[in-house]
Amino acid sequence: GLDVWVPAEKLAVHGYADALRHVREISAIRRALATRLLRDPPDAFVGVDAPDFNLGIERRLKRNGIPAIHYVSPSVWAWRAGRVRRIARSVTHLLALFPFEPAFYAASGVQVTYVGHPLADSIAPHVDTAAVRKRLGLTGDAAVFALLPGSRQAEVDRMAAIFIDTARLLARDFPGARFLVPLVSRETRSRFELELWRRDARDLPLKLLFGHAQDALAACDGALVASGTATLEAALLGKPMVIVYRTSPWSYRLMRRMAYQPWFGLPNILAGRFVVPEFIQDQAVPENLAQALGNWVSDRVSCTRLARLFDRIHGELRRDSAQHAAHTILSCIGGRSK
Repeated sequence: GLDVWVPAEKLAVHGYADALRHVREISAIRRALATRLLRDPPDAFVGVDAPDFNLGIERRLKRNGIPAIHYVSPSVWAWRAGRVRRIARSVTHLLALFPFEPAFYAASGVQVTYVGHPLADSIAPHVDTAAVRKRLGLTGDAAVFALLPGSRQAEVDRMAAIFIDTARLLARDFPGARFLVPLVSRETRSRFELELWRRDARDLPLKLLFGHAQDALAACDGALVASGTATLEAALLGKPMVIVYRTSPWSYRLMRRMAYQPWFGLPNILAGRFVVPEFIQDQAVPENLAQALGNWVSDRVSCTRLARLFDRIHGELRRDSAQHAAHTILSCIGGRSK
C-alpha cells in the first residue's frame, strides 16, 4: 500500500510566480519530510522529478549515509546549467530518461544511468488510429484535431481562450472537423466549459474527455499541445503537432535569461532541431496556431516524414525503463536492506 504523508496537490505549482507565492509552505513540507526520514531511515530514498523540492531532501539524506537516488534528470541541458553542482552534492545516483543526458554529466562526477523513458515503454510503436476513433465514436473522413491545453488549472486558465479560438478558425477551414479535448480533472473541465460559454463557442464540434489524452492524440490528424510531457506523448504516437508555451511575463523573462537552447518542446530537443513549430508567449495567437496546424493536416508527405523521425526517437527511448531503474536502485542499496 501507499502511505501518503503529504497530498501531492500541495506541491502543484506552475512557474516562478506561483512557486514564490507558496515557497514558505513548500519549504516547511520539505524540512518536515527530511526530518521524518532521518528519524526512521529508509534503505534508500528515490526522489521522482521535482528537483527544486527533492534535491534538498536528498542532500540531507546523502550526508547521513542514506542512498539518495533521483529519478528524472533535471533539464540542466536546456537551462540553469549551474544546477549540476547542486545535483552532484545531493544525489548518490541519477536515473536519466534521455540518451544524451549521461554524457552531459560526465565531467561533474555525478553517477548517471540511462534507463529509457517509461512513456516509450507504455505506448505501442504503431498506433491504430481507426480503432481508436471507432472507440471514441468518431466516424467519417473529416479532420480530427486534439487540443491539449495542459493538466494544471492555471495552464487551462491561460490556454483555454486561445485553444477555443484556434478551434473556431480550424472549423472554418476544415468543414466537418472534430475536436478532442482531454481534461484531467473536474476543475479543469469546468474552467474550459466556462471559457466556451464566455466565448459563445458551445456550438463547436468539441468532445471533452475526462483524461484519455493518449486516446485523443492517437485518434487525431494533428494536435495543439501545451508544452510539456504531452508533446512527447504526441511524438511517440507519431502525430504532427504545434507546441504552445505561455506563462507569466515575469516567469518567461527569467527563464529566457537562463536558457541556452532555442527549443521548448521535447520533440525538438530530442531531434536537435526544429521539427515541429513552437509558438511562445505573444506569438501564441489563434491565427498562427490554426495556420501551422492546418499546414500539417494538409501536407501528408511532411507528416509521413515526421512520423518516421518520431519512430526512430521512440526506438531510442524504449528500454524497459522500470526494470533498469529497479536494478540500479537495488545496486545502490547494496547490503543496506533491513
